[in-house]
Amino acid sequence: MTKQIKIHVFHTGTVIVDKNLPFHHPGQGPLAFLGLNHFSKKDKVELPVSSYLIEHPNGLILIDTGWNTVNRSRMGQLRNLSFQSPANQAKLPAGQAINEQLNHLGIRPQGLDYVLLSHLHCDHADGLSLVRDAKKILVSEEEWYGANHDHIHYLPHEWKGVPMQTFKLQNTGLGAYGRSFDLFGDGSIQMIWEPGHSVGLCATKVQLPGQDQYVMLAADGGYAAKSWQDNLTPGLVIDRFAAQKSLDFLKKTADDPNCIECLANHDPHVRPHTITLK
Repeated sequence: MTKQIKIHVFHTGTVIVDKNLPFHHPGQGPLAFLGLNHFSKKDKVELPVSSYLIEHPNGLILIDTGWNTVNRSRMGQLRNLSFQSPANQAKLPAGQAINEQLNHLGIRPQGLDYVLLSHLHCDHADGLSLVRDAKKILVSEEEWYGANHDHIHYLPHEWKGVPMQTFKLQNTGLGAYGRSFDLFGDGSIQMIWEPGHSVGLCATKVQLPGQDQYVMLAADGGYAAKSWQDNLTPGLVIDRFAAQKSLDFLKKTADDPNCIECLANHDPHVRPHTITLK
């Protein structure tokens, strides 16, 4: 039987942010994404928060975890997101939490072979406790170090008690900075370093060995296809130069005829669907 890979694109809720957070325009200050001068609802945008389940011949792999169910109550969200709640308002309809969506497919968290984190910002790592029983939970060494030393951009309680492990980026020549991690050693699941939005952010390249076509899960290297089409880096970055270099890589990737889909995590034009590589 021909081997295949299936990628399920989930929306694990939405996030309401200032309109400057997803797209940085020339001339904006470094804190424009906070929307400190914006008080109207028209200055806010609601964006999907995506997670991805990969059915791979070597097991089940989850990329990112979306929002936690605790955010469904106002007080729960205020306690959970703390000082970040004004900038990141979480919405998680019934049935959209990552454990609920997995359960709909007949998958329990302990049935996940890997959970790979693109990075550890709240909308990507908040659901970690919902899948803490997965066999392995991994994030890049760079991101793990940054998340445990930067107390502004991260909420460490989101992974408290979760058995986190790290992976080491190798010099492979892949991506804007030539560094990546090959999960199975066959090129089928590769975490490609694209720093800028965060120090250890990684995109995920999914490809059947021996095939030319692939899918790129771009994480937050760009918030939407508009990002690389209009050359708009994220509003929230720790290094604008690095973010631009990473975005340039994603534009090149999206323009590659062998790239079936290049999916940004918060693209309002991307709907939940399934991609099959065979």
